Formats: sequence, C-alpha cells, structure tokens
Amino acid sequence: MAEKKTWWKEAVVYQIYPRSFSDSNGDGIGDLKGITAHLPYLKKLGVDVIWLSPIYRSPNDDNGYDISDYRNIMTDFGTMEDFDEMLSTAHSLGLRIVMDLVVNHTSDEHPWFVESRKSKDNPYRDFYIWKDPKGGKEPNNWGSCFSGSAWQFDEATGQYYLHCFSKKQPDLNWENPKVRDEVFDMMNWWCGEKGIDGFRMDVISMISKVQSFPDGKVTDGLYGDLSPYVCNGPRVHEYLKEMNRRVLSQHDIMTVGEAAGVTIDEAKKYASSSGDELNMVFEFEHVDLKGKPIVGKWSTGRCSLKELRAVLNKWQLELEGSAWNSLFWDNHDQPRAVSRFGNDSPQYRVVSAKMLATCLHMMKGTPYIYQGEEIGMTNMHFSSLKDCRDIEEINAWKQYVEDTNIVSPETMLSCFDAYGRDNARTPMQWDDSENAGFTTGTPWLAVNPNYREINCRAALADPDSIFYYYQKLIRLRHENPVIVYGVFEPLLEDSDSIYAYRRHLDGRTVTVACNWTDQTQPCSLFDAFGKNPVGAQELISNYSSHKAGALQPYEARVLLEE
Repeated sequence: MAEKKTWWKEAVVYQIYPRSFSDSNGDGIGDLKGITAHLPYLKKLGVDVIWLSPIYRSPNDDNGYDISDYRNIMTDFGTMEDFDEMLSTAHSLGLRIVMDLVVNHTSDEHPWFVESRKSKDNPYRDFYIWKDPKGGKEPNNWGSCFSGSAWQFDEATGQYYLHCFSKKQPDLNWENPKVRDEVFDMMNWWCGEKGIDGFRMDVISMISKVQSFPDGKVTDGLYGDLSPYVCNGPRVHEYLKEMNRRVLSQHDIMTVGEAAGVTIDEAKKYASSSGDELNMVFEFEHVDLKGKPIVGKWSTGRCSLKELRAVLNKWQLELEGSAWNSLFWDNHDQPRAVSRFGNDSPQYRVVSAKMLATCLHMMKGTPYIYQGEEIGMTNMHFSSLKDCRDIEEINAWKQYVEDTNIVSPETMLSCFDAYGRDNARTPMQWDDSENAGFTTGTPWLAVNPNYREINCRAALADPDSIFYYYQKLIRLRHENPVIVYGVFEPLLEDSDSIYAYRRHLDGRTVTVACNWTDQTQPCSLFDAFGKNPVGAQELISNYSSHKAGALQPYEARVLLEE
C-alpha cells in the first residue's frame, strides 16, 4: 500500500531552546523578540517547522518544564504580544510553529495545585496524585527521574504527592476527567484561538500510572525504578485517542510525543498510520546507548557503531508501513551530536558533523535539527558544579557526590562533560563578538569558549560550511520523494566502521554510506558508479573527491540511481 503523503512527513523541524537562542534586551536570557529577529536565518537554512521548548509562565525550576499558567508567557521571554508577533512573522515566512506541551505535570505554583494542597476535600484535590504514608514513610519506593524520592510529604494534609521529576513538578491525575477537560480546552485554545501548528508533547507516555502503585526494582541501591509503572501505562492510548477526537483531529497540526521507554509495539499504537493518536513519537533507545554506566544514567563512554546501527535499523524496518519515525541526534536533553557521535577535534569536527547529518537525514522519518547543530556546536567543559545550571546535574551531584560519595567530584564532572543537559543549553553562537552575539548582558549560562571559531557568521561566510551542507540536505529532501517515502534497506550490517543503507521508491534507489571513523575504510558500494554513471548521480558528499573502493575519514556519500 502506498504511503499516505502529508506535509509533516515532508517537513524538517528545527528545535529552539528559547532561553539560549537570542537575547533582545540584554538581560542574559533568550526571548521571543530574539527568536523573531532570527527567523530569516531559519528560512535561509530551509527548515519548515520550528519547535519551541516551553515558553509558558513558569517559576523556572526545570527551565520552563514546570508550568504555572498554560495561557500566558514566561516573563523572561516577553509577552503574549511578542508571541503573536513571532507567530505572525513565522507564518509570513512560510514557517510553522510547534509548541511544547507539558501536561504530565504542572508547577507546584499552578493555581490547580495551590488549591489541591489546601485540603483533602478541595475540588482540585484529585487533579493530582495524593497518597497516605505507608508505615510512616513514602507510599512506595519510587525514585524521581531527577534523583531522590518521587514523593513529597505535605504537612498541611499529612499526605504525599507524586512527582516523577522535581518536587516542584507534581504529576497531574489523568484518571480525573476534569483534568482531561481542562487540558483539552487549553490545547484547543492554542490551536484555534492562537493559530499554532502543533505540539511536541513532553513525557506524554507517562500520563497513565498503574493505580496499585507497587514498589519498583531497586537499581542504584537507593530507590525503586518507577518506569514500568508510569511509562506506557494502562490507559495512555485511551487518553490519547480521546485527545485526538477532541483536539488533534479538529486542526491541521503536527504532533510528536516524547515517549520514554517506548517499544516498537507501543510506538505502532502511538503513531499508527490510522491517525487516531499522534503523528510520531520520539524513541530514546539510540540515545540511551552510552557505553558502560558509572552510576545511574551517567557515563563517560560511547556506544559502538554496531550497537547504534542495530537500534536505528530496527526502528526503520519495524515501523515501515505502520507508523512514522522521528529522526534526531540531539535535543535540549542530550549532549551535542558532533561531540557524542562524531569527532569534535579541529581536524574532524566539520567533516564528521556533515557525515552525521547525512546519515540521519537520508533515513525515513521527519528529521529534527537542534539549534546550533547546523554549525557544529560542541559540548562544553564543566570545571566545577558552579558552571552547571541544570537541575538534573545538580541533583545527581548531591545524590552521588555529596550524600553518598559513590563517585568522585572529578568523575561526576567528566560525566557532565559527556552527557550533561547543559551541553545543549549553552547560548547559541551567532558571531565572534563578546558572548557570541547572544546577549549584551551576562548570559544565564556561560557561552562555550570556542564561539570565536564556531559561529553562524563564520558559517554563513564559508560556502563549504556545515550550515550550507544542512541547507542542501533539506533541499534534497524537499526535491526527492524517495528520501521521504522510500523503503529502507540496511547494508553492511556487520561493519564496525561504515553505516550504509538504501532507500527505494518507484524505480529510484538512493545508496548512503558513512564512515564513522578517522581512518580510511574499504567500501565497494560505489565502485560500479565510477565505471557506469549513466542513470546515476551523486546527490551529496562531504568530500570533493573520492578514493576508489574506500571511504575517507568520516566520509559520507549519497548516490541516486534511476
């Protein structure tokens, strides 16, 4: 059966982390006016959709993922008038805006929770998950995703509330239909009244909990794993089908769900081609590969190409014809792609960044570019905890360094260098002026010192830059249906060094081969092309000349045959 064609399958998405993108007023914090000013830059890059990390009113305990007012704008970022101007400007440029939707939890400063904690008989009490103590302690042994217990005791009523993340992020009780009514009404307001173009749904796979709330398996010697009881829970698909009926199907929008712990079978339900839940989900199996863990999620290693390829190929092959993939190397919660999967040394940063882009953008699914990825921004070095701003890093330090001495300070900082979320959140590097042109004030998080070499102004001035390579990849996707809709065929699956595959559609074949190492590797996939180029063309490569029967360090080649 032919793949159903839709605009969001053919789109390329660019994620903006507003706090770190561009500061228009010198307070050191990125804002909406800063985004508006740089929309022509994104138009030049060629992307179709902009996904904004949360910009709603928030006390900012978790950088905006703790929302206190879903229908207002965080003061740091500006006003609703600033948002309206940004949206209007984006639409005038042919760019769509997708908002982050955070409805697994709210801020503890949201009016619903302020009311909820007043008394056990408050009308908003059941908007959240409250439980009595068990044996004088927490209702169960669940650990928060941000370290420590997932339960917070509230003196006023003598009960605990559940927070899968920060204690200032109490989980909503989706079992309560009034919660769903409020959420769906708010979503319809953003789509209908404001005119946005879709939602990226934060931890949406966690909205349904196993109602017996059993203890979890203790994995770090301290707390039980809550994920089997909160990820892909018993009613999650029921809730999303209801959301689709009442909101999503009423608007021409794009939806992508962040689905922690999702399996292939679950993804086929979330992103079914039947279209009764979401358009696609983010799976994290490939970015959960980190080499040998040191403690909890933290590591300093990296996975092998064979491990990574096995995961990505599995998702390509097993979703074929039944659900749609989302493609990404990094985001606001992940380290920088070129530092993690490529080689960020001066010798290989540019060529390996282009290789990674090629490998991902030629796959089947909707590609996502994280801000700065298109110029090859790298991870940051953290010399002390004072350099860090992320609550996950701060809590991990307290749990593993200060409270238990499980790891040394030096080891923990090395883990932050490799996998800390602040790596993705250092300010966007616009030019080589002070603070990389991000702000005229003091940036909320230090700028990576390499901004004098790695910045947008330099990239735009260099016709061979990573920026223009991404621009070409996006254009190729727009021009070639085989790149969007072609069936995926893996190649060289036993190779330790080359990631290769083909895409097939309507008699056209695209062959992709990428060398993931800093050594020349034998590869015969393109040998016949040199001898008989009739009906074949090289679509893109990060090298201007090639070696017969081999791929040079981090070389990527894409061949189209008709």
